[in-house]
Amino acid sequence: MASQPHSLSYAGCNFLRQRLVLSTLSGRPVKIRKIRAKEENPGLRDFEASFIRLIDKVTNGSRIEINQTGTTLYYQPGLLYGGVLEHDCSPHRSIGYYLESLLCLAPFMKHPIRIILRGVTNDQVDPSVDVLKATALPLLKKFGIDGEGFELKITRRGMPPKGGGEVTFACPVRKVLRPIQSIDPGKIKRIRGTAYSVRVSPQIANRIVDSARSILNKFIPDIYIYTDHMKGTSSGKSPGFGLSLVAETTNGTFLGAELASNPQGQGTAVLPEELGLNCAKLLLEEIYRGGCVDSTNQSLVLLLMTLGQQDVSKVLLGPLSPYTIEFLRHLRSFFQIMFKIETKPSHEELQGGEKILMTCVGVGFSNLSKTIK
Repeated sequence: MASQPHSLSYAGCNFLRQRLVLSTLSGRPVKIRKIRAKEENPGLRDFEASFIRLIDKVTNGSRIEINQTGTTLYYQPGLLYGGVLEHDCSPHRSIGYYLESLLCLAPFMKHPIRIILRGVTNDQVDPSVDVLKATALPLLKKFGIDGEGFELKITRRGMPPKGGGEVTFACPVRKVLRPIQSIDPGKIKRIRGTAYSVRVSPQIANRIVDSARSILNKFIPDIYIYTDHMKGTSSGKSPGFGLSLVAETTNGTFLGAELASNPQGQGTAVLPEELGLNCAKLLLEEIYRGGCVDSTNQSLVLLLMTLGQQDVSKVLLGPLSPYTIEFLRHLRSFFQIMFKIETKPSHEELQGGEKILMTCVGVGFSNLSKTIK
């Protein structure tokens, strides 16, 4: 019997997903203490418990121990199993919260995963399913994760607070990932987007499109924003609207931005025109930050580079988000991997904010549970 790798110990409720995902991939048990221990309502929240249940569903033989108050969690990872699954996500966070972690784990399952997630598809906190579909999927394809059974489909939209959305995610399994050299982001060649409205007037989506175009048309002519008005059962249980925009560059880089209206009964009502203008400005800010990966997918690209073959991978990023910085620390604890970080000041070629070139040698991670056919 192989000796158990020693477990890692953490305190606090932050970065729970990062810790559980890296623990599952590296096979190292993790213990998290003092989860909101000082608060009136201590312990794990609904959405975190739902996330732990999801991890339990996609793995086989995981051991999860939570104490009575929910302030301590011990997780001993099992094997990633996959298969055909369904999961009801907590309406407090959007499906993007769960999907971000599934994107990290999906290529390393034993069986290709096909999962139906139900809950909130678009909210103001997590990346929406639209943006993940437009930015994260092309990113996975660069690492060689592609094929017939690779899709992310929104069958129903659900807005907070009640949700009612439904998403199907399917991903093939891979034995190894190929290393990437992504150092030239290229120039923006087109902008695509989706303005969606559910349980409100279909005219709202058109108003969003007009206001977003009023800003973006000054920069580039090739803009197409789809209007997506879902009716009846496919519109979920709560009213709302929003916009997601994605800029594509000549070198196949996708940068995304999005905004959603305030949930019903919370905060002031948002005008569709304002939402369109603000979302266009957010996209311009994301383009200014630049890099070959947008700020939502920085941690995903760094994880896939780490898990690549024992070869050099390079990627050019915009300024690192605090979440990514913490993720790099976690990568060091779980996989003992360090990145070489070089700052590139902006000049003629690289305009916009300061860029960061991240280089690492993959750990040669191989999907051992993938059955050889």
